[in-house]
Amino acid sequence: MKRHSRDDAKQFRAVSTVILGVMTFFVLLPILLVVISSVTDENVLISSGYTFFPSKLSLDSYYYMVKQSAMILRAYGVTVTVTCAGTLLSVLITTMLAYPMSRPNFRYRNAMAFFVFFTMLFNGGIVASYIMWSRVFQIKDTIWALIIPNYLVTAFNVFLVRNYYVTSVPNSVIESAQIDGASELAIFFKIMLPLAIPTVATISLFTGLIYWNDWVNGLYYLTDPKLFGIQNLLIRIMNNIQFLKVSSNMALLGTMDIDLPGTSVRMAMAVIGILPIVVIYPLVQKHFIKGVVLGAIKG
Repeated sequence: MKRHSRDDAKQFRAVSTVILGVMTFFVLLPILLVVISSVTDENVLISSGYTFFPSKLSLDSYYYMVKQSAMILRAYGVTVTVTCAGTLLSVLITTMLAYPMSRPNFRYRNAMAFFVFFTMLFNGGIVASYIMWSRVFQIKDTIWALIIPNYLVTAFNVFLVRNYYVTSVPNSVIESAQIDGASELAIFFKIMLPLAIPTVATISLFTGLIYWNDWVNGLYYLTDPKLFGIQNLLIRIMNNIQFLKVSSNMALLGTMDIDLPGTSVRMAMAVIGILPIVVIYPLVQKHFIKGVVLGAIKG
């Protein structure tokens, strides 16, 4: 029986590996197409469309991007700063807000839960938000315009952390800490937060991805190009290319050594935008899985 069960387990792993391998292959195909299209000649893309086997390759799109390297590096710095600071602040505020909502002896926890849940159903709209952030809080054309609006605290993450506190952290642990004279801040930072590693890792990962890919806040609240993140800068470069290509003043193109790529440069921009995530994510994933496992054991 034991040998039979081991054979079944091996067969299951083999079948699962094949299925996951096929799924991974199909997931990677669009990314591969983007990379190939970014090095495909512009005329070939226009005449033949996107293909895995282009008849002519060209690095014109990347050559054009190299000319913009100073702006791209600065934009990368802004995006990295916003992603790190925004994720850290988001996780801290979210976990601290969820803590009192998880305590059964906190008088106003239901009222807090209602106000947080209310934001999932209703909001003031884009116009009201723009007026509030730009005129009342005056964060327009500051780095805070990329951090605070829309993503700093989300109701879904708050309820996710609150539910984890309720279901995975025994009240006896908190009561023991209170008997020993621990303050609420000490309980939060020394007990609740370490025990919430799985959910903290989860919301950190997704919040970081949201900040990295964000372009809406820059579109609404920034006019200073020096504060543009990588996504907003790439959109601006694309708009500049389109303007130059359709401009009647063709003398503007005389200073350039290559024909401006229009279609292939979009693919090159996509590659530049996702490249850091593709490189960093496998490294982060190992620690992410390790944190989930350790947190689950502690929980």
